[in-house]
Amino acid sequence: MIPKIREAFNQNFREELYENVQKDIVAAFGEPTAFRLSETPVFISKELKTKVFDACDAILEQLESIDIQKIRNTFIPKNLQSPAPLNKPHFLAIDFGLCEGLDGEIVPQLIELQAFPTLFFYQPFLGKAYLNNFPSIAKNKLHYFFSGLDEASYLEELKTVILGNEKPENVILLELFPEKQKTRIDFWATQKALGIPVVCITKVIKEGKKLFYERNGSKTPIHRIYNRVIFDEIQAAKDLKLGFNLNDDLEVQWVTHPDWFFIISKCMMPLLAHTYIPKSYYLNDFPETIALQEYVLKPLFSFAGKGVNLNPTQEEINKIKDKQNYILQKKVTYASLIKTPSETNSKVELRILFVWNTAENRFKPVVNLTRMSKGDLINVSFQTKDTWIGSSISFFEE
Repeated sequence: MIPKIREAFNQNFREELYENVQKDIVAAFGEPTAFRLSETPVFISKELKTKVFDACDAILEQLESIDIQKIRNTFIPKNLQSPAPLNKPHFLAIDFGLCEGLDGEIVPQLIELQAFPTLFFYQPFLGKAYLNNFPSIAKNKLHYFFSGLDEASYLEELKTVILGNEKPENVILLELFPEKQKTRIDFWATQKALGIPVVCITKVIKEGKKLFYERNGSKTPIHRIYNRVIFDEIQAAKDLKLGFNLNDDLEVQWVTHPDWFFIISKCMMPLLAHTYIPKSYYLNDFPETIALQEYVLKPLFSFAGKGVNLNPTQEEINKIKDKQNYILQKKVTYASLIKTPSETNSKVELRILFVWNTAENRFKPVVNLTRMSKGDLINVSFQTKDTWIGSSISFFEE
């Protein structure tokens, strides 16, 4: 990708520098990450950066032409739709696998997209930790922020989106059992950056259409919710007692509206077309002539790779009753492009993170999240036995 920078990083790599990054995380947030941290960031060349953002621009343009209400009614039962104004989604994440092109070049291939927040506050901390502990990175003009942002302006951008005009004590980060979530390091990073509390959905109090939480022993009104709750986790939890539901009629502002989790997601994939977008079909409407061995079977609304079948058979497909909730997506070949100290190189999945900027009336790219693997499926939650894999961040050439 950027051979000179990769070579310099690998030559200067020392285990204690990697351990220092981990120590910085514990010192800042009181615990290590619950997922594996990669020993290295990824370095993205100008050429690959151009391809990635060409694909992003094409996706954003096509999203504007899709009938959102039709998607909403198709995939969200009426009784589960939230009555709050839908407006624009506050967040967008576009995931690309870095793959082998026909001529041997590295090309991005869309893996999925999601209008749901992710590690917006942990990722900049991680980028800075790599910079602080690996001197070879700082010698190059590389960046992990986009749109001309730096640490201060990035924070202001996120404050505007998440806090709006509310006081921090009236804004909560909402999650189900946050202390048990693998992404909880970002909750603590968010709390530290914005001063908002992290509140379990089981602790929220509902009175009429108003919501409250306990703060220093007193009942405090909730005006705005930074929503990190995954809907299927609520459905899967047994004997869960909630004071309110995500689809209740409430006097609260959602960041972002609960329905966007379903609307802009893998269910959009069959509607998009581009050189860097693999062909996809809804499972209840795919050509009988396709070769199944060339496709991956994915549930539309699972999270963290749950339920993905890399080698689906017709027999398995026939057993699925709710076919409308699955897609078949053309397989791509991840490139083993990150040289590591072992015999096996690492593969990369790159997530570009956007926020909706009201003043500019657009999705604005702000930062990235990167995951690395040496296996067939990139999932940082379950890969713990190898090295130079896991959660990371990409530095882009100017």
